[in-house]
Amino acid sequence: MADQTPSLIFEEIDKRVKANPEKAKAINAVYQFEVTGEQGGTWTVDCTVPEARTGAAPNPGCTVTIADRDFVDLVQGKLNGQLAFMSGKLKIGGNMALAMKLQLVLGG
Repeated sequence: MADQTPSLIFEEIDKRVKANPEKAKAINAVYQFEVTGEQGGTWTVDCTVPEARTGAAPNPGCTVTIADRDFVDLVQGKLNGQLAFMSGKLKIGGNMALAMKLQLVLGG
């Protein structure tokens, strides 16, 4: 898993939400991820469709900003989301209630 990149993680998220659309649609939210760093980019996880795709969302309910390495660590369980938020490594914009459901989106 050490070779994981944000791009590969979003491909996996896309497969997962498409494989279990009812679970994704229960979240009923659109997340935009602004991943900074060398392997960064902008991705959208749209649980209403459901799909994960490259690019910005027209109207995300929650925007997440995080560095590429921290994102990989967060998804792999090596970085605690609350600690990352409190230390400024993870920034949340928009609906904080949706941010609380973030682990459901990232963790499967």
